[in-house]
Amino acid sequence: METSIIIETVVKAVVILAVFSALAGFTTYIERKVLAYMQRRLGPSNVGPYGLLQLVADGIKLFTKEDFVPQNAARPVFMIAPIITAATAFIAMSAVPFFPEFEMFGYVIRPIISDINVGVLFVLGVASVGLYGPLLGGMSSANKWSLLGGARTAIQLLSYEVVSGLSLLAPLMLVGSLSLIDINNYQTGGFTSWLIWSQPLAFILFVIAGFAETNRTPFDLLEHEAEIVAGYATEYSGLRWGMFFIGEYANLFTVCFLVSLIFLGGFNDLWFIPGGLAIVLKVMFLIFFFLWTRASWPHIRPDQLMWLCWKILMPLAVINILITGFVMMF
Repeated sequence: METSIIIETVVKAVVILAVFSALAGFTTYIERKVLAYMQRRLGPSNVGPYGLLQLVADGIKLFTKEDFVPQNAARPVFMIAPIITAATAFIAMSAVPFFPEFEMFGYVIRPIISDINVGVLFVLGVASVGLYGPLLGGMSSANKWSLLGGARTAIQLLSYEVVSGLSLLAPLMLVGSLSLIDINNYQTGGFTSWLIWSQPLAFILFVIAGFAETNRTPFDLLEHEAEIVAGYATEYSGLRWGMFFIGEYANLFTVCFLVSLIFLGGFNDLWFIPGGLAIVLKVMFLIFFFLWTRASWPHIRPDQLMWLCWKILMPLAVINILITGFVMMF
């Protein structure tokens, strides 16, 4: 029995690693196509039909590009930093239930690696450890621009983790559990039972914090592509840069699944749409929303980012917790 559980867990981990690594690459294609459509450009169109083989070309370039370490860099830390970012992004997925249970060849499969009763806390905690990747990468690069980029990364991620944590307290008070499966089951009453209707402010705050924590426009100040240098990733190239990149997109999928599970009914059936398909559609819409925002909003300054976090979002999150507590009392 224990052997079968171990084998099942290993298979699930390999599947999640392979699927979301592939989705990270494919999302770059979708992103370029969506941005091109909204900005009246073509996007990838020359390599393969509809530019689909652009993904292969990018992969070949990524794996064959020279991977160098700066002369004065702290070599072990410099090499480990990208691994921290990618590893924490995938470890955080281990407590996320992606789909409802289903049966295959008479065997019941639960699409979650580890069903722990503090799933939300685990996901947020492991994801927050990911900030050590950019921070250590910037500090170890022997480059002042990388150091400044690493410091800016730590400030942004730490600040918005406060907002994301506080924004979830109110809906968790209603559910009475930290398990993502319990939160999903709380919304089994259909469309009207979604937590977004009883906690709209928490939903908005968590989504905004998600933009900041996944390095998405308008909060993409971690590796700011409009600058001459690339923040903490200035000295990185090849596969090590790609690991930062994969970790970023893996976190994007994790945030979208969390929003779907906590606020949008999770993988419960939606009218005639089965639960497995319903959550895929929700995540696809959220991914599109993130891309749409990138095409529509300009970058903001670091001081504006901090002002928004500490003077607007955090007070709103605290007020929402107080209001929820009073409503539950009376």
